[in-house]
Amino acid sequence: MMAHSTAHAHLIDRLPRPRGRIVADAPLGPQTWFRAGGPAEVLFRPLDVEDLASFLSQLPADVPVTVLGVGSNLLVRDGGIKGVVVRLMRGFTAIAVDGHEVVSGAGALDLNVALTARDNALAGLEFLSGIPGTIGGAVAMNGGAYGGELAQVLVSAEAVDRAGTVHRVGAARLGFTYRHNAAPADWIFTSARLRAIPGDQLVIARRIAEIDAARTDSQPRSRTGGSTFVNPPGHKAWELIDRAGCRGLRIGEAQVSEKHCNFLINLGAATAADIEALGEEVRRRVFAHSGVRLEWEIRRIGVAG
Repeated sequence: MMAHSTAHAHLIDRLPRPRGRIVADAPLGPQTWFRAGGPAEVLFRPLDVEDLASFLSQLPADVPVTVLGVGSNLLVRDGGIKGVVVRLMRGFTAIAVDGHEVVSGAGALDLNVALTARDNALAGLEFLSGIPGTIGGAVAMNGGAYGGELAQVLVSAEAVDRAGTVHRVGAARLGFTYRHNAAPADWIFTSARLRAIPGDQLVIARRIAEIDAARTDSQPRSRTGGSTFVNPPGHKAWELIDRAGCRGLRIGEAQVSEKHCNFLINLGAATAADIEALGEEVRRRVFAHSGVRLEWEIRRIGVAG
């Protein structure tokens, strides 16, 4: 009698073979700012837009797709992410200046776009230096900081949908609101064209330095996911958290930052479950104290461990 095989085929065996890199069971925790969380069932790093579009067009319809930037405003749960995780890296990080506009790949760091504008004496993009992420993420969530937001400077963007169709749209088509755009959920942004204005290079450099100093003074530089909760109308999240007695609150190795109460930090060995539980406890205490229900700004994705 033949022995029954207990081996199971892996998802990667069902997927198209791209030109870029595709890896099964890839650790994601080390790739996020929290340094916590589980693996990607499959991680795909496309070589270019054509590689991404071709892969998506051939992907089985039942396979979910998640886009991961630099993992700055993100918590990956300990059980990891099912389906395919797409990271836009080399091939999506180029930044070029075209007259008074800056054209950037979605994988370029917001900071690098601001520095490129500075080096070319272009003003209006300094605020990007205060956003810890990529241009693709900034377009997807209308990223903003220090008096600016992406909706104010975006000229147009390019995206690929689940069917592999490439879309090039003007900013007005994206329906920007606070930390949100109205593009279809399956769009993966691949590049953006940003509007700037000629300026004094020293003034631009000074503003970027001011933003960096403000971040250093007010925000922890440890393992954190950035701003945790959205500021409710008429309130500052950190003040509500502080008044509810949550400064320094801990669950396991997760802690509410002593420096800035709207930041959660990983003291070293926190699990994603610790971090999420701490955030939920903060929400509970703030609601009990003030009646205000905080909403998460950090994306929490994946399955529990």
